[in-house]
This record gives sequence, C-alpha cells and structure tokens, in this order.
Amino acid sequence: MVLIIVESPAKAKTIGNFLGSKNYTVKSSMGHIRDLPKSQLGVDLEQNFEPKYITIRGKGELLKELRTLAKKSDRVLLAPDPDREGEAIAWHLQHSLGIDQHEKCRIEFNEITKNAVQQAIKSPRQIDGNRVNAQQARRVLDRLLGYKLSPLLWAKVRKGLSAGRVQSVAVRLIVEREEEIRAFQPREYWSLAAKLLNREQISFKAKLVKDQSGKNVEINNKKEMDQILEYLLDANYEIVEIKKREKRRNPSPPFTTSSLQQEAYKRLGFVAKKTMRLAQQLYEGVDLGKKAGTQGLITYIRTDSTRVATVAQEEAKKYINTEFGADFVPKKTPQYIQGKKSQDAHEAIRPTSMEKPPQAVKDHLTRDQYRLYKLVWDRFVASQMSPAIMDVTTVEIEANKYQFRASGSIIKFMGFLKIYQEEQSEEEAEESGVLPKLEQGENLKLDRLEPKQHFTEPPPRYSEASLVRTLEELGIGRPSTYAPTIDNILNRGYVIRENKVFVPTEIGQIVVGLLKEFFTEIIEVTFTADMEQKLDEIEEGDLDWKMVVGDFYEPFATLLEKAEQEMGEIELADEETDEVCEKCGRNMVIKTGRYGKFIACPGFPECKNTRPIMETIGVPCPNCQGEVVLRRSKKGRAFYGCSNYPDCQWVSWHKPTLEKCPVCGSMLVEKRSKKGMQRVCSKDGCEYKSSLILNKERG
Repeated sequence: MVLIIVESPAKAKTIGNFLGSKNYTVKSSMGHIRDLPKSQLGVDLEQNFEPKYITIRGKGELLKELRTLAKKSDRVLLAPDPDREGEAIAWHLQHSLGIDQHEKCRIEFNEITKNAVQQAIKSPRQIDGNRVNAQQARRVLDRLLGYKLSPLLWAKVRKGLSAGRVQSVAVRLIVEREEEIRAFQPREYWSLAAKLLNREQISFKAKLVKDQSGKNVEINNKKEMDQILEYLLDANYEIVEIKKREKRRNPSPPFTTSSLQQEAYKRLGFVAKKTMRLAQQLYEGVDLGKKAGTQGLITYIRTDSTRVATVAQEEAKKYINTEFGADFVPKKTPQYIQGKKSQDAHEAIRPTSMEKPPQAVKDHLTRDQYRLYKLVWDRFVASQMSPAIMDVTTVEIEANKYQFRASGSIIKFMGFLKIYQEEQSEEEAEESGVLPKLEQGENLKLDRLEPKQHFTEPPPRYSEASLVRTLEELGIGRPSTYAPTIDNILNRGYVIRENKVFVPTEIGQIVVGLLKEFFTEIIEVTFTADMEQKLDEIEEGDLDWKMVVGDFYEPFATLLEKAEQEMGEIELADEETDEVCEKCGRNMVIKTGRYGKFIACPGFPECKNTRPIMETIGVPCPNCQGEVVLRRSKKGRAFYGCSNYPDCQWVSWHKPTLEKCPVCGSMLVEKRSKKGMQRVCSKDGCEYKSSLILNKERG
C-alpha cells in the first residue's frame, strides 16, 4: 500500500478518484503540519537564526493519524504543490513522519490529471534542500521583521498594527501615489480636430499633428488656439500623402498568476483573493459527474512563466484547426519571451485538456468558476492562434502648411481576435475607425473645426489590477503573495477601497512616514526586490540562507534600537461627533475600518456599539420618501438602502437617480455595462435602457 500525502482535501479527493483505494491511500495534511510558534519569536538569534518549529496547534490528532498510516504503508509519497511552500510542507512531513532524509519520497506535478499523477509516482525524487532553504529564509526574515517591528508600532502608534517586507512597500506605493495626486498642478492644453468631407460628401475626422515649422503641435492656451484657427480660416485642405500598410497584431501570452489576477479584475471584477480562490478550485479538481468524476481543469496556478508544454501546444493546434480552420493555426508554434524575473519553474496557466471546453463543463461549475475557466481557456487558445491582420490607412492632409492626420483600419483576417478581444493601445484606438474613399491630391471640404480644451490629470490611484502589475514590474514579492498582501493592508486599516481604487488612511500614512524615517532601506522598493533575488539565488544553491538572514538582521537590529529610543509616540485622536451612544451615553467618534469610515463608541472594549455613517446621495426612497443612503455589506460591497431601515427595507445594488423611466415611471438606476454606465429601469420586467452616460477607464 502506498500512502500519498497532499496539502488540501480537495486535491486528495481528486487524486484518490484517479488512483482508486486498492493500492493507494491519499490523505491531506491540511497545509503546514509544523511552523514557528505564534507566542514567541521562534528564531534563535544566538544560534545562527535556527528556527524553532513546533507542531501547529490543532494538528496533533491529524499528525498521529498520518504517522499510523505511514507505519502501515509500504511507501510514503509526499505530493504538496510544486513550489517553495509545497517543498517546505513536504520537508516538515518528512521530519514529522520519520522518513529518511535521503529517501526518494517527493513527487510533484504541474496539473492534477490522471496521467500527470501516474507519471509523477513513477519518478519520485529527494526533497530539494535548496528550495526548502529559500522558504525558510523567507519565513525567518518575515518573522524577524514582523515580530520585531510590529511591537514598536504598537508602542508608538496603536495596538494591532503590523509591518512586513512586502506589505509595507505596497502601502508605501499607495501613500506616495496619494502624495503625487495632492501635489499635482493641472496644466492646460488644447487639441484641434477637423471634420472634413470627401468628394462624395462623406465625413471623417482628422487630427492636427504638426505646426508650420514641422514640429509636433503643442497648443498651451486659448490665445494660441485662436491664432491657429485664424490662420486656418481660409485654408485649403489637400491630401498630400496616403500610406497603406498591413499590420499584424500578435496575441498575448497565456496567463501567469499576475496577469490572471489583473485580467480577472478588469474583465470580471474579481479581486485577487477571489481569483486565487476560484483558480485553486479549478486546479485541485471539480466534480464533473459520475462518468468523469473529479478532475483538475487548469494547470498549477502559482507561476510567473509563459512557457507551454509541447504536448499542450500540439493539442491546441488540433483544436484550433477543427474549430476555426487551418488558417488560424500559425505556421510556427508560438514561443513567448520570459521576463527577466521569471523563475520558469512551471508552465503558464492553461487548461489541462482541450477536450473540456468551457461550454461542455458549464453545468458542473458555479457561475464564477465557469467565468474564470472560460477566461483561462480563451486566453490560452488565443495565445496559440495566428496573428490578426489589419489593413491600416494613414492620410496626411495639409492646410496652410499645418498638417492634419486621419487613420483608419479594416480587419483583413481575424486570427486570435476570433476568440479573445484585447485592450487596444492608444495608437490602435486611433486607427480603429474606418475612412471613406480618399485619393492623393484630393481637395477636401471643411465642415467644421473642433477645438477642445484639456487639462492634464494627476496619476490615477492604484486599483487592484494596477497595484499587482506595479508590484510585479518592481520585483516586489511573488505573484502568489499579492492576494494575501492586499487583504492584509485592508484588514490593518492602512488603506481602504473606494470606487475600486485604494486610498491610504491616516494611520497608513503615519506608519509609512515612520518607517521611511527610521527604516529607510527596509521600506525601499530596491531592498525588497533585491531580497527576492537573493531568495531565488538560495533556491539555486548559490547563497547560504542563514548568511542572507544575518546580513539583513545585523543592520536591522541597530536601526530598531535607535528607533525605540528616538521615535516619539503618535497620538491619534478620533473625531468626536454630536451623536450620543444609546448604550453608555458617551459621544460617538468617527473611526476608519477596512471598508471606510464608521461611527463607534469610544468606550471600546467595554462598549462595542457601532453604526454606519449615513452617506446620503440626494435621492428619496421610492418606498417611503426617506433618504437613500450608501451602505456596505459584510464583505464591503457597496449597496443602497433607505435611511428608515429596518422600518423600510428597500435596497438596490445599483445607484438610484432622480430620473424616472419614460416607459413605466419607475426609478432609473445606474448600471455598468461593458461599454460604460447606463441608466436602466429598476422595475422587474421593464427593459428600458438609456444611452451611455459615462465611460470611465477601468483598472
């Protein structure tokens, strides 16, 4: 009998389904079996940072069961996830179960399919000590920084705060972006478009691009704009050049962890935590019915590689040829360039089998599982398809030596766009229009000039997608850590999420300020990125992990001692309100939690009375004419309800407006569509929709 130990029950169920119970027993360790103790530092500073591991509280009975099964088994195979954390879980299990350190007991697979598992069982290996050491280095570094720095923040600022190698840099990015926004001074500029008519009186628009001297045009104010308009008053608009070219647009590579989180946020509105939870379910296995059983639908989800196995590419070719035709199969198999920081330990995230298209398994998935699986499927298939081909036309128009330009394109061959539409760049968006028939030397009729005033805008606040992208670009943390990092900075109250972007709280700004003053290097982007590089070098066997920890801790301990002596205590006064606590009579105060501001009794913990701040939107309740107020669910999602709750229980997920439906007279609400915001009727059964009223950039 062979005992296989994985880290999750869902994974155990899927693998058990493949192997059967005759020769195999598959059990879950429920994650780590040993870890550093929560009640103490757990790192011996006198003994070269030796970790003091203990059995995790509550895991005693499980460990006892695993030991009993191990003794009864002919062989024990350890199969946690194929990464540093999985290697460390296997190493702790090896130690706890008394398996010889030279035993070939470790198996790993990139996808949870029957074939992949069976192949892994045939080729076990020894535990990779270098990979374990990289995990130990990260764990010890984070423990030293967290357990030494957090108590300092408790003493000087407020209890319950924490600092971390990655989370503190993430908060710093958000705080510094907010400072940029506050310091931003808008600059005026103007643009000019000409609406022109060809010989057939068909109109199109051209944009002013160059001035009389041949330089790219810059119009800084109305005076300069008026001078140009005056100069163009009697101008003749002549086509001086028509350039036609064929443009190939290549598909994006298949998903990495980071790009999946970003696209799932942009396209599906999923926060990183939700994306990773759903992806984990699809990876570990979904019950596809009695005949198929439980199967993993996508490959391993923690990866920064865009590499795809040859066998998967061959499967994709056959699928594309069958579904779309031979023209959609590229002559040369696509190979995507790896980023400099890519570990390339695993494949990109892709479907485990081309025989399970999303529609075929839809009935066995939840709505959100299906949407994420379809996103992974479409992106992977598109990545293996031929490029899209466009015919692009650029028309140069001269008017009194000023130069206007019009561009347009026609899709000649859809290629990968047949399955996966991608975000257009600014240049592509300008070229996406269709031009009428035009000829070189043709004189055009001016319909009108359209001058437009603009003001430069401050950099946008970080959304979840843009923060993940920035962290990855800077080499901060690993994609697998982004979801817990974001969750942590929200839970600690360092930032709040408003209108899908992150805004730093007062406490977040104070903590970043203190860390920048007393721990400059540790909160530097370059320091955190360099540490990630060192962890990679430990995994490669090029650095000693305890030496890396020592190089960090010695200067850190000196900074810590100085900060304890010199950092002053910060008094955070809560803003008092006129509202009186009905339970104890104190004046309520305004506090900030992970979902924004709320009113609370200052007598906490003796009095735990809290209530939401009533944020009115200037719209009467359609039920009782009370005020409609913005509220938040337990998960932080915004919704709208009546201020007279619980007497009036009217609620809406969509923002109500003062407008009435022209069809039935009910209230119109704002609802997001793929193209922007629309006003729709709130009454069930009425399908009235207005034209688009807003088109905000997403992400």
